[in-house]
Amino acid sequence: MRICCRCNIKMAEGFDIKVEGGGYGIVVSDRTGIFAKRIEKPKVAICPECGEVSLYIENTADISKSKK
Repeated sequence: MRICCRCNIKMAEGFDIKVEGGGYGIVVSDRTGIFAKRIEKPKVAICPECGEVSLYIENTADISKSKK
C-alpha cells in the first residue's frame, strides 16, 4: 500500500505509464551498455485526492545491493 506524501492517504495503485504516440511504455534497466538488462516496467500509483503520481517497481529482487 502506497501513501501519498502530500495528503497522507492511500493511493490507487497498479496503473501503467505510456509514452504518448507509442504503445511501448517505459522500462527500467541497469544502464550497463547497449544490451542493458531490463529490470521491470514501472507501475504508477495516483493519489485520488490531489493527483500526485508515484512511479514504483513491484519486484525489487533483480536490483543488486550495490545499485541501491
